[in-house]
Amino acid sequence: MIETTTAQTAEAAAQGAQIIDVREDFEVADGMIPGARHIPMGQILARLDELDKGRPVSVVCRSGNRSGRVAEALTSLGYEAYSVAGGMMQWQAEGRRVEIPA
Repeated sequence: MIETTTAQTAEAAAQGAQIIDVREDFEVADGMIPGARHIPMGQILARLDELDKGRPVSVVCRSGNRSGRVAEALTSLGYEAYSVAGGMMQWQAEGRRVEIPA
């Protein structure tokens, strides 16, 4: 699995990168990385059509465990996928901005 830092993810997000939040609905209610798309871990395979295989994708969860598994699965399917080290816990601990989903 390849990891990316929260700083690298913030820079990628500012440039419109693909960021997938694989947490559950109740978890994302507390905030997501601005511009991230919410696809719960259990729905990833059924929703691959929402991802652009030609662009890198950063995957985030609460702490980095689920995102690591999803990034590995996506990599095995031919995606350039990265797990955000430390997940949303690290993102928020650094005081980074979050969006509350509608």
